[in-house]
Amino acid sequence: MAPLDQILGRRTGAVLLALALAFPLGADWLGQGFYVDLAARIMIFALAASSLNLVMGFGGMVCFGHAAFLGIGAYTVAILMDAGVDAAWIAWPAATAVAALAAWLIGVVSLRTRGVYFIMITLAFAQMLYYVFVSLNAYGGDDGMPLAARSALPFGLDASSDLTFYYVVLAILAGAMWLMQRLVNARFGRALQAIRENETRMEAIGYPVFRIKLAAFVIAGGAAGLAGALVANQAGMVSPGLMYWTQSGSLMIMVILGGVGYLYGGVVGAALLLVAEEYLSGLTLYWQLPLGILLLAAVLYARNGALSLPARWRHG
Repeated sequence: MAPLDQILGRRTGAVLLALALAFPLGADWLGQGFYVDLAARIMIFALAASSLNLVMGFGGMVCFGHAAFLGIGAYTVAILMDAGVDAAWIAWPAATAVAALAAWLIGVVSLRTRGVYFIMITLAFAQMLYYVFVSLNAYGGDDGMPLAARSALPFGLDASSDLTFYYVVLAILAGAMWLMQRLVNARFGRALQAIRENETRMEAIGYPVFRIKLAAFVIAGGAAGLAGALVANQAGMVSPGLMYWTQSGSLMIMVILGGVGYLYGGVVGAALLLVAEEYLSGLTLYWQLPLGILLLAAVLYARNGALSLPARWRHG
């Protein structure tokens, strides 16, 4: 069973939060404001990857269609904005709710299967949604749909400012990780991990296995929808590519790189993958080749992800 004692100490958490708060100021002082945008993107995908980690790492459900919820959240924001609703306090919760509803509908069907069948059926649902949005010419079809502006933030905050957007994303990620930490260490989270270890035994002792798995699937879908709302705002557009199977693969790689079943595995994995992509794409047009080699080396050397390395080094 994955360790549950993954709570950041107060001192460690305070240091990391202080570094995250100071990062935009340092980047601006060094004349590297571009990296503020990259850091915001990393945090958004860290949220999406962590939501996948909840079902895959803690629940043992290898969902290969998780990007569908990311895309649903993004399209919800874009469609509401097209209809004249640009308030973030309406659009972002709506994106979360619509993605959670989609996760419930897909989960009710998919969770009746296991193993490779679950992987394939979640992939099939995601691909169906992808082709649905490709065919919706009213919302841009294959070309996607631009947003007129970012969602309007409350309290007079300027959403068009990359600095403001960075701090909003940071607050959302910090809040989401705190909630996830509470969740996986609560009775629900422990039951979810026990189901991953032995589903039959949990059924035999009377746990509502299907409902627990479905609840985790819905929570993860809602969190991915919120990440999708943030993706749409940062990019200024949405496209069906957000829910294509390769995007689901990227989220899965982030979780595996960081550490499946480690609370912060999605955060670390998103940072490693997106920074590597950014660095290598600046060196060569054929950056996928060295990235593939790096991923291969990471999988061979750190089989349980980057967060497993400290324990491995401690024990030789």
